[in-house]
Amino acid sequence: MCRTCDHTIHRGQRHYGWDRDFAPVLVARSGETALFQCHDAANDHFDAESTAADIATLDFDKVNPVSGPVFVEGARPGDVLKVEILEFAPSGFGWTANIPGFGLLADQFPDPALHVWSYDRDLGGPGLFGARARVPLKPFAGTIGVAPAEAGPHSVVPPRRVGGNLDIRDLAAGATLYLPVEVEGALFSIGDTHAAQGDGEVCGTAIESAMDVALRFEVIAGRPLKMPMFETPGPVTRHLDGKGYVATTGIGPDLMTGARDAVSGMIDHLCASEGLDPVDAYMLCSVAGDLRISEIVDVPNFVVSFHFPKTVFG
Repeated sequence: MCRTCDHTIHRGQRHYGWDRDFAPVLVARSGETALFQCHDAANDHFDAESTAADIATLDFDKVNPVSGPVFVEGARPGDVLKVEILEFAPSGFGWTANIPGFGLLADQFPDPALHVWSYDRDLGGPGLFGARARVPLKPFAGTIGVAPAEAGPHSVVPPRRVGGNLDIRDLAAGATLYLPVEVEGALFSIGDTHAAQGDGEVCGTAIESAMDVALRFEVIAGRPLKMPMFETPGPVTRHLDGKGYVATTGIGPDLMTGARDAVSGMIDHLCASEGLDPVDAYMLCSVAGDLRISEIVDVPNFVVSFHFPKTVFG
């Protein structure tokens, strides 16, 4: 795993928010590579023996720890930090939880639930969920960004115009992320690594899994960018497409209501067709299914769809 990286950011070099005044743990030059040792979203709170009862003792002041920050020489406000995502080294352990009060359908699922995953660190097979479900794996970093210009500290939970908790599952190996720089040196950090996630992360968690990440930095001077932008090296869902999808919809004048209706419909479908417990269906939707805006122009009603890959039970 990146034996030739120019730098290493170790597991102890982490923080729990964004702040332009954080002291950098490393100074890197444009063009250099770095290996980041990242924690999972729960700051390694769970292990293979954990149960849903352990959610109650989760320290929410230390969720989504990010490794860094890194000061990139030459990065100035108004520039762009180009981040090439080179490689992931997964740990083989992960978890997915329904955390009370959190998630798209928090009002429907008030009780804690936890699924612990053990998967092939070499990604030679899918992650197993119950007796039949097989979830294809696609490692990526859920939280990746630079420090905002406003004085902090700022919570690490919401995404921001400078990145942060983006939860974009296509920021996998081979992708390139472009971040607007707002402070000298950018102050880049990364963490909250995932082994798999559906678009929307509807229950609030993915397959949360600690792993190492190798990146390359490049400063692009004088090219203002309002929001993060990214490129992928190829198709974004090829690991799921082979057997098709079943999709449910939500239709109406509000996109959030439509999203809730589409996901609720898929939970009902999985319970009826696969005999799943509703909260298990909800967590499985979060790690494997995709929310999409199918139509947003035919006012007053919009169409949101939720696609669940047949390969999971195929």
